Parts: sequence; structure tokens; C-alpha cells
Amino acid sequence: MTLSKSEPTAIKSTKSSFPNLTTEHQSLVSEEDMIQAVRTLLLGLGEDPDREGLKDTPKRVVKALQFLTSGYHQSLDELLNGAVFHEDTDEMVLVRDIDLFSSCEHHILPILGRAHVAYIPDGKVMGLSKIARICEMYARRLQVQERLTAQIADAIQGLLKPKGVAVVIEATHMCMVMRGVQKPGSWTSTSAVRGVFAEDAKTRQEFMSLICHNPTFH
Repeated sequence: MTLSKSEPTAIKSTKSSFPNLTTEHQSLVSEEDMIQAVRTLLLGLGEDPDREGLKDTPKRVVKALQFLTSGYHQSLDELLNGAVFHEDTDEMVLVRDIDLFSSCEHHILPILGRAHVAYIPDGKVMGLSKIARICEMYARRLQVQERLTAQIADAIQGLLKPKGVAVVIEATHMCMVMRGVQKPGSWTSTSAVRGVFAEDAKTRQEFMSLICHNPTFH
């Protein structure tokens, strides 16, 4: 919880505010090329991409993949949209249980889980919804959980320069559930800590204790 000591003042942001954090990506192939690639996959699986049930599947698969990887076409500057404010507070800000849906880069199968994100301000705070949007932006890419966790932590550290950032992601990977080792119910937990969360065991423990309980709001 953040205890405010002053009225928030918006910090103006421009496109070049965070040059090292721009993450926009341009596609190297056309949508038609992608559709043809899905048709080739269907043929390789022994299917007929022209039969009634599959006639529009290549187009639908491409649209779905474009949505699920839309984070490649977003930037932190655009996402933040100026929602950084001066605030004289140094209490922990925690947003927990952020639903995450990502895709494993090894098999392009779903990663389903939740993120818990905290930071300790050093004169600046951001709109709470932006924390969830940062998680979503990086999740909507081909990912490994370890990198996703670090990217979220580093983005917030770079944007706010807080005293510390902590991120924990707990997720299940369909590449472990649906294929290969086939272990439903298995979860992977990853963490990334920066600043005071890495340096001070008490601060880190406070964060860990706050994400362990199970509040219900609906």
C-alpha cells in the first residue's frame, strides 16, 4: 500500500524518453506468406487444407498468432502514455495475481499463470494498470518464463528508477502438460529482484509474505 504525502504531478513523456526501452518490431514477411506456411503445415500433418472445416483455418491461425504475439509491436513509451507521477512516498507498491497468457518459444504452446509485481518508489510512481500492461506486453511474445520475469523487472526499473523491484511469476507450461513429459499440475516459479529487494532480506521477505495469502474480491 502506498501512503501519499503530496498531490501527484504528472511527468511529461515523449517518444524518446526511454530510448533503450523501445520495443517495436516490424514483420519481415507478409500475412499471405504466413497463411501459406500454415497451409503447408496442414499438408505435412496429412490434412486437406481445402476441406470445409479447414478452409479458413490458415487465416484464423495467423490472426490468432498475431494477437498472441502482439507485444512485439508495442513499445513501453506508447504503453506508458505519460502515466508516471511525482509522489513523495517510499512504501512498497504491490500488484499481485496478474493473469498471464504467453507462448513457449520452443513449441509455441501456451504458458498460463500469474505475475506478482512490486516496487519501492524513489520519487515517482506509475498508474497501477500500467504494471499489468507491461506484464501483458512482454507475455504476448514467444517467451521463456525466466526471460519474461526479468524483462518485466528491468522495464519497471528502467522506467521509474525506483529503490527496488521484485517480480514473481508462477505458471504452468502446456509443453510439459500436453506433450513430452506430460505432467499436468506442475508449476514453474521464477523471480527477479532488483535494488533493495536483492540487497535487503527483510524487504524481500515482506514481498514474499504478501504474495502468499489468498484474498478474494469477488
